[in-house]
This record gives sequence, structure tokens and C-alpha cells, in this order.
Amino acid sequence: MAQIQVNFFSRSLSRQVTINAIIPADRFIFPPNAEKPAKPFKTMYLLHGIFGNYTDWASCTRIQEWASEKNLAVIMPSADNSFYVDNPDKGDMYGEFIGKELVEITRDLFHLSHKREDTFIAGLSMGGFGAIRNGLKYSETFGYIAGLSAALVLDHAVVSNNDTPTLIGRRSYFQSVFGDLDKLLASDINPEVLLTSLKQSGKPIPKMYICCGTEDNLIETNQKLHKFLQDNGIEHIYIEDTGAHDWDYWNLHIKKVLDWLPL
Repeated sequence: MAQIQVNFFSRSLSRQVTINAIIPADRFIFPPNAEKPAKPFKTMYLLHGIFGNYTDWASCTRIQEWASEKNLAVIMPSADNSFYVDNPDKGDMYGEFIGKELVEITRDLFHLSHKREDTFIAGLSMGGFGAIRNGLKYSETFGYIAGLSAALVLDHAVVSNNDTPTLIGRRSYFQSVFGDLDKLLASDINPEVLLTSLKQSGKPIPKMYICCGTEDNLIETNQKLHKFLQDNGIEHIYIEDTGAHDWDYWNLHIKKVLDWLPL
């Protein structure tokens, strides 16, 4: 299993960026089944949470070991605290970066499958939101979406104020990320809007895996998305089990996600 750090210039972000890539090109299989792994590789784009970066998943979980077992390529970018959405005023087009540019560049760099059914997106917390939103926004690219403890904060953002002591709960922060909060819930930043549009158009909706711990303060927003999916007859896996907003939970569930994917 090769772990590679890649630096390149992003047109979407107008600057140099760094990603981590796990590529099972050197995977060793003991005889008598010592055949070279099939290529091109199925690929997961794996997104970090708030305050994190491209190193988090490899440092805090066993993703490298499990990806090797599954013969899966894993691409881990950084996105600051952007919620993986576009901000044209700042020139930070993180949605476009995740949904288009990163996929194109990594397919050029590595021998990755171009098939929708072989291309997955997942993430935790802020990255769970980013995976759900961008997996739906770019549903022609991603066949499977997994949101672990997804930070589905849009309803909170629209009623927020600046009295919150922490930056990431303040209205000014949400405005800097999402733009006009009065228009937020009706925009394509909202996964419910994207899901409704896909269903009405008859376009295929990615398979979805949503999970959250019962001791996580994001549980109610994940329950709300689960109910929306149920009410609209949208196929998905929903798991609500014991766990908090921490790496113990995400390490456990990223393995469950890999077992769920068609690998």
C-alpha cells in the first residue's frame, strides 16, 4: 500500500493544495493467489471534519490497512473550515474542487476507475456534510455517499446569532461560509433541495449511508435527514447506535462503510 502526498495548483481554489492518497499499487498477495490486483482502482474521496486537514483519517483510523485489504484507493484532501461549499466572493470554490477538479486530477495522476459505480465519497462531521452535499450535487460522478456524524447545520445557521462564544456557531461565521443565510435553505447547498431535484428529474440518486452516535449532539439533525429520506422513498442505510463525536466512533464506522461498499 503506497501512501503518497501530492501538491498541485488548484484552479478552483487559486492556490497550491496538498492531498494524501492511499494507492494499493504495491499490494502484496501471498501465493498461491499472487496475482497483481485488478486495475483501475475503485476510489473513495474521504473528507475531514472542522479544524482538520488531509492527514486526519490516516493518522487517527486504520483506513490505510482496510483500504489495502479491499484494494481501494483513498483520496484525502484539505478544505479548511469551508464545509466543502463554493464561496465565489473569496475565490474558494470547494464544492467544485471536491466534485470536479479533484476527481479529474487524481484520475490523471493514478489509475482510477472512471465509472460512477466505482467512485465513492465519505466524510465525518463537516466532511460528512461535504460528502452528502457534493455527492448529491455531483451525482453523475459519485455512486455512493457516506456521512459519519454529519454536521447538517443549515437549520441552525439560519437562526444563529453572534452571541455564541465559539467561532463556528456564530452567524458571522455561517455567513462567511454559506453566503446569504436568508436564501440558504432554498439553495443547492441544502441536501434536501438536491435530493428533491434529483427525484423530480428521474436522475439516479447515489446510494447513501448515514450514521450518528446517540451521544452526539448532531443526532437530531441526522434523524431529520433520515426522516426526509424515508418520507421521500429514497433508498439509504441509517444507523443510530451508541457513540459520541469522536475517533472511536468514526474508526468503527468507516470500516462498516467499507464493508457496505461494492468492493
